[in-house]
Amino acid sequence: MGNINISKMLNIYNYFDGVIITDEKGVIKYYTNFRTDLYNLRLDEVIGKTIMEIHPEIKEEDSTIMNVLKTKKPIYDHIEHLTTLHGDSVTNVCSTLPIMQGGRIVGAIDFSRCIDDEFHKNIERRQIVIPNISSKDEKLYNIEDIITTSKKINEIKKMIPMIASTESAVMIYGETGTGKEMIAQSIHSSGPRASKPFVSQNCAAIPDTLLESIMFGATKGSFTGAEDKAGLFEIANGGTIFLDEINSMSMVMQAKILKTIEEKKVKRIGSNEFMTFDVKVLCALNQDPIKCMKENIIREDLFYRLSTVLIEIPPLRDRIADIPFMVNYFIGLNNLKMNKNVMGVSSEVMEILCNYNWPGNVRELKNIVEGAFNVIGSNIINIKDLPAYMFNLFEKEHKTLLKIDDNLSLEDKVYEYEKRIIIMALDSTKNITQAAKKLKISKQTLNYKLLKFGLKSKR
Repeated sequence: MGNINISKMLNIYNYFDGVIITDEKGVIKYYTNFRTDLYNLRLDEVIGKTIMEIHPEIKEEDSTIMNVLKTKKPIYDHIEHLTTLHGDSVTNVCSTLPIMQGGRIVGAIDFSRCIDDEFHKNIERRQIVIPNISSKDEKLYNIEDIITTSKKINEIKKMIPMIASTESAVMIYGETGTGKEMIAQSIHSSGPRASKPFVSQNCAAIPDTLLESIMFGATKGSFTGAEDKAGLFEIANGGTIFLDEINSMSMVMQAKILKTIEEKKVKRIGSNEFMTFDVKVLCALNQDPIKCMKENIIREDLFYRLSTVLIEIPPLRDRIADIPFMVNYFIGLNNLKMNKNVMGVSSEVMEILCNYNWPGNVRELKNIVEGAFNVIGSNIINIKDLPAYMFNLFEKEHKTLLKIDDNLSLEDKVYEYEKRIIIMALDSTKNITQAAKKLKISKQTLNYKLLKFGLKSKR
């Protein structure tokens, strides 16, 4: 394909569900897909093949990619109905653009967005707007950046536009690395304050004296070295303020924050003048808020004031179905960023990833995939590419499980394994019909197994 500069194309992940890049002959050189719950082709089934080979029902004259390669003209917002070699069907809206170099065509890039599912069946998703690539670093996350196949996270995504449209305070609870700030930024980006400031402050490990001046501002001479400076509530006026790890504040500081939020006015340190402000308040905790109140870590009145809407983000270990999905996503990101062509992970690595406890959650998974790209010696991530601490911990936990399993019969072991597989299928689909299809069993059989394992049904 020649030396094609796509270094800034990471922004495409805010807009699309899938991307294909081909050479001038239509051979696929790059592929990524964020909707593996609907359309599950592996990288090794796509790379090196043409669109007609992975979708046998498509004729060359009907392919937007092949037409763009012939005409050198882009095709926008084309509706396509695809069926894979596995029999999975999906309806996409796609836009395909030529890749030109020195006046000649050297390939094509195809952006697609799924319009099969009810959540995304709206007019906005029936059009694809090619973004202007910006060099600004301050771009905030939005709903489309929340990459998931988990039912729980998708429910949060559905809530975000409704939450964003109100003035109510929002409290986000989740372990470190679950993506609390991504949710907070998405709320801001989805509401009427999107064009106004989004101000974020991590409250952990900052002394109250410093935190107070950061929050409320200061006047020149109010303390040694003080200069006239606006506080975060002033800076965020008209927009959103996000207070992360608010449970790390002292009780005295919490009382001051509560008073400021309730009165909607702030006074800089050393000043007698109050200034009013208008902000939407978002906050986050990395511990159970109810437990924090019982242990006097957070004030009850502050909790009730800030938890008008309470969002709980489940840890990665409780949404196993997201792990293969996110691995594929992070591989795609790092392929673009590092100009590599990693096609996936070995089955042994995937077993480790799906059984690991993930104390660092999504952030840890992202870093592990990126770390593997730095040492990988092939186009598949193998066990040797994982950090030693992770593999050693897995081995230790695995040996412990084997000892426990020694007391289980074969029937009990099969029971536990089958239950785990069904939980993964339920968490990665919207309803029983889709889960049954994914498991390749009848809906009636799945209902029976749900009763057998004591699992809740999904409508």
